Amino acid sequence: MNQGRDEKTLTGVTLLGNQGTAYEASYNPEVLETFDNQHPYRDYFVKFNCPEFTTLCPKTGQPDFATIYISYIPDVKMVESKSLKLYLFSFRNHGDFHEDSVNTIMNDLIKLMEPRYIEVWGKFTPRGGISIDPYCNYGKEGTKYEEMANYRMMNHDMNPETITNR
Repeated sequence: MNQGRDEKTLTGVTLLGNQGTAYEASYNPEVLETFDNQHPYRDYFVKFNCPEFTTLCPKTGQPDFATIYISYIPDVKMVESKSLKLYLFSFRNHGDFHEDSVNTIMNDLIKLMEPRYIEVWGKFTPRGGISIDPYCNYGKEGTKYEEMANYRMMNHDMNPETITNR
């Protein structure tokens, strides 16, 4: 039976439940927080969908809107969801191309929690008559997760999907 978490297992989680949260409008990976995975003996996916992601075009300064999908298999550490929300919000005034934003998010999350596997997919709304949907992934080197990343990359987008954010 799961007895739940006590405050000691949430060391380092400071944003959750904090009513005085400051929302950063400039890129800030330091806002990200982790907590311990209570099931490190098991593979399982954690998925986040952020349908209100915004960033700026680095050339024109115009806003770009996307749904960001993050899926990962945790190892020892997990990202705390409120800190992830604040982190993604921090891109609001950050100028980067779509492809760079998605890779930056993945790189920051790898550095933060060293997951077994992670993928980040950005589905950007069209601007100028074209949409861009960058996808990146990572699996720990020398493990089955590296093989999984290679397989998922080779088979990425092979099946048509329903796009609901445009």
